[in-house]
Amino acid sequence: MRRHLSSIRWVALGVFALSAFESIASAEPAAEERREVTAPVLLKSVEPVYPDAERAKGETASVGLVLSIDVEGHVSDVSVVRSAGPAFDAAATEAAKQLAFTPATRAGKATAARIPFSFEFVLAPATNSVSAGAASDAARQSERPTPSASNPASAAKPAATPAPVAPLVASDDEGIDVDVTGKRPPREPTKHVIEAAELTKIPGTNGDALRAIGSMPGVARPPGLAGLIIVRGSAPNDTQVHVDGTTVPIAYHFGGLSSVVPSEMLERLDFYPGNFGPEYGRAMGGVIDVGLRSPRKDRIGGLVQIDMLDARLLAEGPISKHTRFMVAGRRSWVDTWLGPMMRSAGLGVSVAPVYYDYQAMLEHDLSRATTLRLTAFGSDDRLALTQNTPDATDPAQGGDLSLHTRFWRVQARGDTRLSANARWINTLSYGSDANRFGTGNLGLDVRIRPLEARSDVRFRISPALTAVAGLDAMFASYDVLWKFPPFDLNSQDTAGPLFGRPVTPLRGQGNLFRPAAYAMLEVAPLRGLKLLPGVRADYARDTEHVTLDPRIAARYDLRSEFPRTTLKGGVGVFHQPPEPYESSEPFGTKGVQANRAIHYSAGVEQEFTQQVELSVEGFYKDLDQLVEPVPAANATANGFLYQNVGSGRSYGTEFLLRYKPDARFFGWIAYTLSRSERTDGPGQATHVFQYDQTHILTALASVKLGRGWQLGGRFRYVTGSPYTPYAGGVMDYDAGTYSPVSGAQWSERLAAFHQLDLRVDKTWKFNAWQFTAYLDLQNAYYRKNPEGVSYNYNYSQSSTLSGLPILPVLGFKGEI
Repeated sequence: MRRHLSSIRWVALGVFALSAFESIASAEPAAEERREVTAPVLLKSVEPVYPDAERAKGETASVGLVLSIDVEGHVSDVSVVRSAGPAFDAAATEAAKQLAFTPATRAGKATAARIPFSFEFVLAPATNSVSAGAASDAARQSERPTPSASNPASAAKPAATPAPVAPLVASDDEGIDVDVTGKRPPREPTKHVIEAAELTKIPGTNGDALRAIGSMPGVARPPGLAGLIIVRGSAPNDTQVHVDGTTVPIAYHFGGLSSVVPSEMLERLDFYPGNFGPEYGRAMGGVIDVGLRSPRKDRIGGLVQIDMLDARLLAEGPISKHTRFMVAGRRSWVDTWLGPMMRSAGLGVSVAPVYYDYQAMLEHDLSRATTLRLTAFGSDDRLALTQNTPDATDPAQGGDLSLHTRFWRVQARGDTRLSANARWINTLSYGSDANRFGTGNLGLDVRIRPLEARSDVRFRISPALTAVAGLDAMFASYDVLWKFPPFDLNSQDTAGPLFGRPVTPLRGQGNLFRPAAYAMLEVAPLRGLKLLPGVRADYARDTEHVTLDPRIAARYDLRSEFPRTTLKGGVGVFHQPPEPYESSEPFGTKGVQANRAIHYSAGVEQEFTQQVELSVEGFYKDLDQLVEPVPAANATANGFLYQNVGSGRSYGTEFLLRYKPDARFFGWIAYTLSRSERTDGPGQATHVFQYDQTHILTALASVKLGRGWQLGGRFRYVTGSPYTPYAGGVMDYDAGTYSPVSGAQWSERLAAFHQLDLRVDKTWKFNAWQFTAYLDLQNAYYRKNPEGVSYNYNYSQSSTLSGLPILPVLGFKGEI
């Protein structure tokens, strides 16, 4: 029950403006800035010749180059740094030699330069090819499915971004290095980015991008069909999920089978397992930041996808030159096969789980510098479980069980580039959350109306200094109805079955207001060194308390050129306000304060080849002031008080050996060795945390075989989850049934979980559309993984509950 309540995000309002930064950003640059490096600008674009053999096979590729450009703007040397095979490499090199640029300058004087550059070989009608210098978004918008092998319209598209990012200045003799297309170095010690080529092809995820988070280091496996996110030994409610700056209460539908935002709408998916920047707050676990992409601008497009889990639709395209739209929706039909499967397994239940989600976006270019976006999205999950026979140990829990989780958001977002060095993003959202749970005569009904505002400005003061500042405010009204007997949410013992105890109806209504402000600097005092000091201040009206969270992170390139070696580390304070049921009467206790965690991390990143990189990181989280329920039968209606008496720690080491996506292959091996412990109060014994998993191993790979075939596999091994055993039962003659006698808390573990998932895709490409068939086979060798323990009527015997058996998901997708 506590996990159910803790999954609810309570939000609130504050709308603020940072107009002072606009005037600063538009001011005349300082003399020092005017003398900084300017990057070469492409003058002449050349399309490489598409290799005939590769075109006939329908193969695509991306070739990464480093170009040496002389003082006259000619390409004097070409080096291949990301190979796609001899044929593609030769075509790209030959085309690159014919490019022409304006020369780079430093202090107004032409100088030699080296820049990254890439050619994207994409089979597309020639009328839609993208010339070098076009943004990557435009390249994506113009992509077309493969024409026939004999169609001469096939074209290779060079892609590069002409604006420099953090130029690196070498000696006058060597010229300068300008990072043109390279990725921006992360600001946090650890930021896992799942790239577009990986998002929908990871085996065992059914092509769902958000489910790919479960394959990253530091992420524990949740209980079967729970759909929770457990990061570095933290509770699920300690990790936040953001969609374009707006907090959402859940990431996954029922059972964790699908996420609430379709992968096809994502522009980016960033995962911060700890030590995240001050722009994120009210969380002491991790952060998942999902960015929605813009609708396509060139033409109407869309997709239809149908598989064994659900069906989904998406349509997008331009309305006018400056306005575009995107709409999408999904509905499950798990109810058509899961119910019969559970009945055939002898579980004595009939089940009807249904989920759906929807999204709509309207985007308009208000000017060349400002884009406005209006987005509506939501999710709905309903589960009705009818048990044919009552629970032998507690008849009150027999009969019908229902669960309904719903949320929706309407979001307005403005993105303004105040100048070449400043960007201002404002977001305002309003929505509704509803959570209903009922079994027998017991139940919970939670309704929330959140209003959330965020304003974030980033200003590049000089090549070595960037300032970030923002305001983040939440306001929410809530209405909660609670119908349960008083009991200790942390205890495994009960005073008899639920039906033998009086039900205490409680109803609470009120408002929450939680504003915050943050600031951070990105300082590069030396070449290869980046320091990231920051601070965040939060206020919670329900606790009448202000928290201050200083944080600092650092990254240092021991070797900046290939193969790069980077040291990284960070330390910071992270406060998480109590859940409203813990701080707001009549459920909570007035005066309870925020939970606190201090994150420490240190690690190293090492490149071995252009594609292979190893990251090793150690982490330690010191937890204190944790809110815990303390029995107080006569003090409150629900039988306990909440106090900041808990403490704990989580520590471990994470390894990620990754082969970054190239034209044919991607994969990684992730391993986490960790331990998570808690102490519930003064004088109490320290115990392993309920979400502790000592060993977490994931190995996955996916390879393109040619002619539209792609094959992948994922293997996972996870230490079994802790549980509290029952030592036996005591007869309760008043209630007429047995009550359990608990053993040591979380002292036993389930057997280890291990599973192999396989995925195969076949894509057929035509002139105007493409069709894909796929099979995602989960639990390929039919492992009966333990998910829990069940006891007989008097708790004298136990048996292991197994998870879902082999799950083949056959699906089809058509795209235009």
